[in-house]
Amino acid sequence: MEWFIENWTLILTALIVVAVLVITIVAFFKLPVAMQRGKIKEWLLWAVTECERDLGGGTGVLKLRQAWSWFADSFPWVSKIISFEMFSAWVDEALVCMKHILETNKAVAEYVGGESDE
Repeated sequence: MEWFIENWTLILTALIVVAVLVITIVAFFKLPVAMQRGKIKEWLLWAVTECERDLGGGTGVLKLRQAWSWFADSFPWVSKIISFEMFSAWVDEALVCMKHILETNKAVAEYVGGESDE
């Protein structure tokens, strides 16, 4: 009992973190499937942009594996449900979007390290 009294703030903090995590997961799964997929694809756009920034051009397989690793860490329950092939197709879609953004947004192109036309 003394241990509980001495560590009540730590216990309360842990309970709050767990509660927020559960609420976030439940809220995600309550979304329609199309919205869930959309949120994942938005996240993938960020992930492929960061992979491009970290690894540069010509490293497609490494970037795909790094994105999968981040995805499995960020969405562990989803990574067990979808196949790697589906994930790879989603990454391809995100890459098309990223390339368009890099061509049209100078600030993003500079962030990633690419050359801009302007």
